[in-house]
Amino acid sequence: MSLLTNDSICEVIRHKSRAYLDNLEVFAEIESTNSYLLGQACPLAGRFRVALTENQTAGRGRMDRSWYSPPSTGLCMSMAYTFRSLPENIPSLSLAIGIGIAQALGRFAVHDVSVKWPNDIVARGGKLGGVLSEISPLHAAGVTVVVGIGLNLDFENSDTEVDITNRLGRVVDLASCCDELPSRTAVSAALIESLFDTIVRFETDGFSPFHELWQGYDWLRGQEVAIETAAGRGEGVVEGVDPDGALVLNAKGDRRRFTSGSVVLSGQAGEHP
Repeated sequence: MSLLTNDSICEVIRHKSRAYLDNLEVFAEIESTNSYLLGQACPLAGRFRVALTENQTAGRGRMDRSWYSPPSTGLCMSMAYTFRSLPENIPSLSLAIGIGIAQALGRFAVHDVSVKWPNDIVARGGKLGGVLSEISPLHAAGVTVVVGIGLNLDFENSDTEVDITNRLGRVVDLASCCDELPSRTAVSAALIESLFDTIVRFETDGFSPFHELWQGYDWLRGQEVAIETAAGRGEGVVEGVDPDGALVLNAKGDRRRFTSGSVVLSGQAGEHP
């Protein structure tokens, strides 16, 4: 197993992205890369900083769920990027990031990767990773968003038994999705480049160009689901997403939109972190 270092990753990152990188920190262990960056000084507008680890002890998902990754089995990475002003439909950024992750993994011949609205990365019918986007408190330089990615790499490296069940039914690792597992350095660099490119494109064009791509990555389209929101519960068949990233359900002929919520396939018992 290769050892992740700042220098090894920076050597691989394309100059286009590296030119805007303020700082890249690699931790042997950290509670949460998102929480860490939220507590640091914000980058200037148009620039970014990254924190990553193979051992996150108190990771978080949406709605304050925990993100558990046994040591050395995955990669947890966060990027802080400062927008000059808050983009429209900022919740749809997580969908765009999901597409960017799928495209990055395609570099390593990892195909058939999908995105489960609003923030799960899916492969072979299981959860491969997840996305968590958080907005830092407003400051004079602009609006800083911290985007966290958790990606399962190789469960065989775990010293503890991995629970392979979750709200998708099971979880999967990258090793099971490709013929040859790429190095952690290569995966880290590819994700950093893709994440930066995606955020910059989102800042310029919003969700529109990603909406055109979404149908090719939409794991939920055509499936019957239940969605839990603060306002109540909805059930229906997923028709896709609107141009603003809202999930669209056909609920017995009625078209319903959801901009947030937790989705499970109909018939699944409960939901696990």
